[in-house]
This record gives sequence, C-alpha cells and structure tokens, in this order.
Amino acid sequence: MRLDYVSIFPDFFSPLELSLPGKAAAKGLVDVHVHDLRGYTHDRHRTVDDTPYGGGAGMVMKPEPWGEAFDDLLAPTTTVVFTTPSGEPFDQRLAAELATREHLVFACGRYEGIDQRVVDHARERAEVREISLGDYVLNGGEVAALAITEAVVRLLPGFMGNAESLAEESHADGGLLEYPVYTKPPEWRGHEVPAVLRSGDHARVAAWRHEQAVRRTAERRPDLLTPSVLDDGTPIVRATPGDAGELLTLQRACWVQEALANDMLDIPALHESLDDVRAWLREWDTWVVRRAGRLVGAVRGRLEGDHSWDIGRVMVAPDLQGSGLGRVLLEHIQAVAPPQATSYVLFTGAASARNQRMYRKAGFRLRPDLPSPPGAVVLTKRRVT
Repeated sequence: MRLDYVSIFPDFFSPLELSLPGKAAAKGLVDVHVHDLRGYTHDRHRTVDDTPYGGGAGMVMKPEPWGEAFDDLLAPTTTVVFTTPSGEPFDQRLAAELATREHLVFACGRYEGIDQRVVDHARERAEVREISLGDYVLNGGEVAALAITEAVVRLLPGFMGNAESLAEESHADGGLLEYPVYTKPPEWRGHEVPAVLRSGDHARVAAWRHEQAVRRTAERRPDLLTPSVLDDGTPIVRATPGDAGELLTLQRACWVQEALANDMLDIPALHESLDDVRAWLREWDTWVVRRAGRLVGAVRGRLEGDHSWDIGRVMVAPDLQGSGLGRVLLEHIQAVAPPQATSYVLFTGAASARNQRMYRKAGFRLRPDLPSPPGAVVLTKRRVT
C-alpha cells in the first residue's frame, strides 16, 4: 500500500517511522511519502490560504496548490482522504474498508478548511472519502491522518505478528468493546486477577470474557450492543409507559406459542390485561426493540432479594424467531444487571425445548432443586466477576 500525506506541516508525520508502522515500511508493506503543500506554490511567501468568499472569520486553503499536488499524486486507483470534522465518522468498519485500497492520499486541511472545489475536483479524478475522527475540532487534519493510518495499516496482511490478536479487540467482528485484560503478578496493590482467569478452564474463561465484553459495551457504548447481531443495527432501548399496548400484543402472540408447546392455558402472561402490563412496567427494568416502527422484541429484569437478577418475558415476534434477536436480548438484560447482582434466574415452560436450548447455550443450567411455577422449569446462572 502506498501512503501519501499532503500538509503544510510535514514534520508532523515523523512518528510514522516509529514502532510497528516503521517496521511495516521497512518490510515493504507500506510505501510512505510526505509532501509539503507549500512546495506547490509559486509566490515568494508560499501562500496557501486566503480570505473566505461571503465574509467571516478565519482563512480558507486555496485551491491552486492542492490542484498541483493532486496532478502529481492522483491515479485511477487512488483514494483521497480529506480529514474534516464534517466528514463521515471513522470506525473499525471504515478502517477495514480502507485497508483494501492500493493507494491512499491524505489531504490535511488547516484554518477554516479547504476550498470545496478541491474536494469536488478530486472526486472527478479518484475515490474521495471525507472522514471525521470524532465530534470535536482539531487545529488541523494531521493528527486525524495519523490515527486513521495506524488503524488501517495494522489490518494489512503480514503487519501483525499474531493475526489472531486482531479478532478479540474492541470493535472487531463481534462489535463489542474488548474485555478487561490482566498479566502477572496475580495480586498487585490489593487488586487481584479474577480467579476465573487463573482456573485453567478455557470454557469458563471464554464465557467470562464474553460477558465482560457485553457488560462493558452496555455500560459505555450501548449503541454498539445490537448492530453486531442485527443487520440493521436496531438499538435496544428502555421501554416507556406508551409501549404497554404493543407489549401486551407481543406478549399474547408469544405466549400462545408457549401454551401450544406446553399444552396448557394456565399461563399468567397469557391472561394479563393492559393494566397489568402497565403495572409491571413500573416495577421491572424493561427493554424493547423496534423495527420500522414496530415493536418486535422485549425483555425485562429486576433484582430479587439482594443478589439475584430475575430475568423474564424474553419476547420476540413470531416471524423473527430464530434470527438471533432473543439471544441478544438475553445478553443485554444480563449486561445491564446492577453491580450487586451475583446470579441470574429465569423460568420457562417445561416443554419449551427451543427456549431451554437457547438458555443452556447462554450458560444457564436447569435447577430441579428450586421451586418453579406449575408446568415450568427454573434455570440459573452465576454471574462471573
């Protein structure tokens, strides 16, 4: 991959010689070139900016130097990256996309920005991506270009010594934030490494890491929880009193199926009224999913006693069952459990094979030793901390 940087501060890019990017260049994985935009000016002051048309504060970068720079650098296979706070948000998905390109040219603006005609002209000659590093403003585009470069280049084949280390990072294929990591010693200044990581039980370690990733994502970036599972990225949001009517409809649709599977009609959820649903909405932490304005999934939880998180009413519209929505709802309600919860408990129909299979796959275990409602079984799971 060839990387070109156009800036009025070319020394900004000396960090590209350090650490892994420098090693990648030495191995021939990337070919780095830095260009001083002032080298494309022709007046003695090497002017790259002028006052904005229409008035206003600040200066705007002139089109002429950029045009000459692009004459030297652009080819049909080039992707021009304009780093700008008005661009599309940069994320891991976009980093992976850019990592497939042969040639990236980073146009690093300053002042109030680059004359829009430069962007329009570049778009006539090559692929153009206007990219924002985040919802804030920097003095120039160089810092953003460096950040984008590091995120992109590390995805190139042969760049990472251990390619598997990319799979479990934050924002990787699963879409979750990365779980906490620890190393030796096992105890440091009163803080201990979680016992599960020292157990040698690889299945328990994997389960703990996944649960921690879900929990951290729910706490810090709840917007990331569902896009990793649902194609349309529909978020899980807290239910409101206005959802009661649709929850009642969804509940009846789901529990008719339960009644058929268990050959019994004496199921409380099947007989609740709208007022009943409104009442439990005030008592349970309830979350819902909507698609195209339609309520298609829901789940609820509440603390029972001091340490048990009671999970209930995992509901998915009949036409979407089997799509993975039930699994993500179950993961979500576990992740949002309060810190004092040390275990999860739920029940389902004794003959509800599909439900029991999903719960067992999520780490729940049947508890015949615990009392259960008529025609139902209880499942529990210890919260791994």
